[in-house]
Amino acid sequence: MSLRSFTLHDLIARNARLHASKTAFLFGDQRVTHAQYAERTARLAAGLAAAGVRAGDRLAILAPNCLEYADLFGASAHLGAMVVPINWRLSAEEVAHVIEDVSPRVLIVADEFKALLPQQGLDDTLRYTLGAAQAPWQSIGTLYLEPHAPAAELPDVADDSGFVIIHTAAVGGRPRGALLSHGGLLAAGMQTQLAWHLMPQDINLGVLPLFHVAAIGFMLATQQAGGATLLLTRFDPPSLVKHIDEDGGSLIGTFPPMLGALLDAAAAQGSQLANLRVVSGIDAPETIARLRTSCPRATFWSAYGQTETSGSVTQAPFDERPGSAGRPTLLNTVAVLDDLDRPLPIGATGEIVVRGPMVFLGYWGRNEDNAFTLRKGWHHTGDMGRIDADGYLWYSGRSPAKELIKPGGENVYPAEVERAILEHPALAQAVVFGVPDVQWGEAVKAVCVLKAGHTLSAEELIEFVGGRIARYKKPKHVVFVSELPKASADSIDRAAVKSAHGGA
Repeated sequence: MSLRSFTLHDLIARNARLHASKTAFLFGDQRVTHAQYAERTARLAAGLAAAGVRAGDRLAILAPNCLEYADLFGASAHLGAMVVPINWRLSAEEVAHVIEDVSPRVLIVADEFKALLPQQGLDDTLRYTLGAAQAPWQSIGTLYLEPHAPAAELPDVADDSGFVIIHTAAVGGRPRGALLSHGGLLAAGMQTQLAWHLMPQDINLGVLPLFHVAAIGFMLATQQAGGATLLLTRFDPPSLVKHIDEDGGSLIGTFPPMLGALLDAAAAQGSQLANLRVVSGIDAPETIARLRTSCPRATFWSAYGQTETSGSVTQAPFDERPGSAGRPTLLNTVAVLDDLDRPLPIGATGEIVVRGPMVFLGYWGRNEDNAFTLRKGWHHTGDMGRIDADGYLWYSGRSPAKELIKPGGENVYPAEVERAILEHPALAQAVVFGVPDVQWGEAVKAVCVLKAGHTLSAEELIEFVGGRIARYKKPKHVVFVSELPKASADSIDRAAVKSAHGGA
């Protein structure tokens, strides 16, 4: 292995030595120790190698959280391959785009998501299922072989090698694959472990799907501490209360409305969630105040980060500076620049930029995008913010070049929704933007102009859009107007539209 690198493979081997008998993963009634996890990943790596997988190959997975999902990360690290977690909330068209984008050598799919797969273009892809297998599918269980290659024969994988490709929304309306390295993800996990004082007895409630960088980050930080991750297939508040009270769940990542629902379930069951120490994510101050009152041992952590930064680059307890996104983490430099990429003084608002080992390697196959995003020694986030005199970052929205809506923590670009809306034959123009939403934090709103002589209801348009892109991206609110304001003869004044219709 590489002399000066430390990858997930090394972390798994370390935990097998230092925390051999301690639990690494729980799933249903299964418990896997760190030693057993090292064995499982080595066996899966042996099977993948026998199937022809080599360093640099892409291994795509479309499945809910499960042990095989966790195994795939470890096995890929053994081989120097790359994991491509596919968001199962995407539409079939979007899933097809992801698969076409990365040309995976291996595709692993749960039965319930096979309907999302393209009907063509998979002939050269090895296909495995988590359920019953019928040709051309094989059971993933057939890949777990006894490892034959000694450690010395494993590929020389450097920690700056690509490890995970996560597709995040694109300004032009097509998902782009952000390539994250071993070193970037482990750096993110290490600083999280230190900030939250994670210990071997900590248990991560793995309810966020593993196609999210936050879910991967929580899992890795807990592994680095020698702790365990409880893998959950769905968010079920009453069950989560029991996992916290009976299994010792101590940390969780949440997006609206998850925390409020968890607190409601705890109140109904008479639980104070006594084992819960860390909650991190996005939520309303009122919900965070409820957590403070009903679960005084837990701390809500605010943070700022992106898929492209392998996780959070700023963080702090919410109560330390309410409303801020925290201060830069140990391994990141965070600054604010003007439109000409010049540093701005304290308190001035500009684009948030990041430098450090957590910055991604670039978008898969997108050289022009990479040249723009990673220009002049910084990762340009496309987000706006300011840094106060004490170093706290205050997020203030997306830049005009990267307008983004985040319903329930998901990424939705207006261009993507507008494109789907304008596929309807009755639509002439559309402007899409985000509006505040009590349940989801932010919701999608569309202001539309119909073609002359056409009629259409808001409900009909919403269903039309939901049939073309992921349903969480469809508008929650639709307004029809006779015309849209113009910024020039051939462009819509988007700011004026948002100003006039920005309320839900």
